[in-house]
Amino acid sequence: MNANRFLDRGRKTAPCTALRVAVVAALLLALTESRAEAYIGPGAGFAAASSVFGIALAMLAGMLALITAPVRAVFRWFRRRAAHARARVKRVVVLGLDGMEPKLTDRFIAEGKLPNLKRLMEQGCYHRLATTAPPLSPVAWSTFLTGSNPGKHNVFDFLTRNKHNYLPELSSVHVSSHRRTFKFLGREIPYGAPEIRGLRRGKPFWATLGDYGIFSNVIRVPITFPPERFRGVLLSAMCVPDLRGSQGTFSFYTTRKAEDVEHTGGEQIHVKRRGNVVESYLIGPPGKDGKPIRTPFRATIDDAGGTVKFKVCGKTHTLRKDEYSPWITVDFKYGLMKKVTGICEVLLLKTSPEFELYVTPIQIDPAAPAMPISHPGVYSTYLAKKQGPYATLGLAEDTWAMNEKILTDDGFLHQCVEADEEREVMFFDALDKVKEGLCVCVFDGTDRIQHMFWRYIDPKHPARAGQTEPSLQRRNAIEDLYLRNDELVGKVMAKCNDRHTLLFVISDHGFNSFRRGVDWNRWLIENGYMALKEDADPKAKYLKRVDWSKTRAYCLGLAGIWLNVKDREAQGTVEPGAEENALREELCEKLTGLTDPATGETAVKRAMDSRKIYRGPYTTEAPDLIMGYAEGYRVSWEAAVGDITGAVFHDNMKAWSGDHCIDPSLVPGVMFCNRAVEAERPRLMDIGPTALDMFGVKVPSYMDGQPLKVLEWGQRPAAPAAAATVRGGATRAAEQVGVSA
Repeated sequence: MNANRFLDRGRKTAPCTALRVAVVAALLLALTESRAEAYIGPGAGFAAASSVFGIALAMLAGMLALITAPVRAVFRWFRRRAAHARARVKRVVVLGLDGMEPKLTDRFIAEGKLPNLKRLMEQGCYHRLATTAPPLSPVAWSTFLTGSNPGKHNVFDFLTRNKHNYLPELSSVHVSSHRRTFKFLGREIPYGAPEIRGLRRGKPFWATLGDYGIFSNVIRVPITFPPERFRGVLLSAMCVPDLRGSQGTFSFYTTRKAEDVEHTGGEQIHVKRRGNVVESYLIGPPGKDGKPIRTPFRATIDDAGGTVKFKVCGKTHTLRKDEYSPWITVDFKYGLMKKVTGICEVLLLKTSPEFELYVTPIQIDPAAPAMPISHPGVYSTYLAKKQGPYATLGLAEDTWAMNEKILTDDGFLHQCVEADEEREVMFFDALDKVKEGLCVCVFDGTDRIQHMFWRYIDPKHPARAGQTEPSLQRRNAIEDLYLRNDELVGKVMAKCNDRHTLLFVISDHGFNSFRRGVDWNRWLIENGYMALKEDADPKAKYLKRVDWSKTRAYCLGLAGIWLNVKDREAQGTVEPGAEENALREELCEKLTGLTDPATGETAVKRAMDSRKIYRGPYTTEAPDLIMGYAEGYRVSWEAAVGDITGAVFHDNMKAWSGDHCIDPSLVPGVMFCNRAVEAERPRLMDIGPTALDMFGVKVPSYMDGQPLKVLEWGQRPAAPAAAATVRGGATRAAEQVGVSA
């Protein structure tokens, strides 16, 4: 596939396409207007007039697009030529290693274990990279790609709250399976596609590059779903759903009679063994009746050999204990000669005395995507044809299956390593094809493995209690990860070893231990800011026990605390303005420096007023307080989804033992570059503006980030400021929490 040629062809035909769309729109409007008399009533005259105006406007827009096309083409040509004349490089490459921690990086470099990163540092530079507040991946990567603080891109957390019912929702994308219907022979027939709407605002810097004719290849950067149009190719990442529309729902099949077991992030399906055969089903997307479509499978067990013949959709796959199957394509039929395809991997856990089988979330098939996961749509298919099936789910590594003790350490590691290996093939394909332009690829393994294996490097972590001595592989899982990343960096450096390519290796934040969780809803109750209904079901979830008429503040999500403001929340009690501001200041003062009575440690380094740390049109959409936790602390699992426990502080006993949802000054990211960069306080938001500047493109005024001072190839800084920034300036750099000075 020649992506440049594909996009060039599309751009050349744009005026004609615009005219055709205008004509078709006009015809459709005219046809629907022919029965307008059936809807005559108050305002019908305005409707008719607006329809006529709409037809005229659509046709006028089409003609103007056609007439002005030559002028716009000439303007673009001069703009591109001017940018190319100012450009200092031909190519910019950004390798993102999500969550790479500076302290571990420093240690492993000092021990001689990261020779390629050390070589990159000596060739160019190595700095701490200030992250965002809060230092969460969706927030940080949104700041990276827009060059703006969260108040301008509207992503403040993984979750936000629905203002009408206080339920949790995804913060960056709205995916709904609701479809329009029409009645035929007494039945409602659905039609149209599910609604997919991005909630992140702001323009990615690669789209600005495209305005100047510069091509970009963007692979698996978080918060790029749904994919947006620009001059380049893109494969989406975080928030891409599975085929069921969830953010990842695994299936666990077992003959054990434990049907009341509830698994977070997945479901347990009870099966029966008849002789040597187990029959059940895989669960797919909602059908026309709204119920999930099922595809049957048959598992034939060979007890002597310890294998299983797994038959689905007419194909048989041999499963061996503790070995993942290759990606399996599964068809879900939803109508006459209609089907949706997904892909999954299957892991045989046991054959006797009980049968146990794990199936990954069934993911969108990249070869035949049920919804757009790339731009252009054919790009995901191109990659699948080139390298075979690959993970498409935004969070493909199944952390909850490991938390629920269905996956072992090794079973989880397989998913992480496989996902990074798939991405490496894509990235090097991009590096080979894009000799001029931008290449960006983000690898998730650093983040996922540190989340789940931090307990092995923190001797004080409560999840270590009662564990047997970890195996060598498990004990060294994080160190092995850094060594693999160093090998990757070495391969990338070999592809970028020329003066015309600027290479960045960055992380969006660092990492720390997560030993204790804080239930802010319990704290708010104990301190008189929240009340519960007297007759509430104690098992009710998602804040359903709350008496909103007596509640002034509540917690939902990882980032912080919301105020129950009148005319903003459905059942608000806090008057907007003076009362709201006073309550915000009161809570910030009380929560900053909060101490954990069980340990005597400070749990909260600082509570931040979001109105003071963000700037932009979406600031009012942020949680009112952003919590900057101290090392070892984070919001509790229960409070994050609006549940309420009986105590403020809890030990974290899950495998998810590391995190970065703490004060941004404590978890800066890293920035390596193959050229020296003179900067005391480089920030994640500065990377995009720097790429624009290096291509000779003027940085848009809406960006908060500023171009870093990148020296010429081989040039060294006048003073050894870079080394000071890495060590002594780390805290100062990280204090820049996402807004420009």
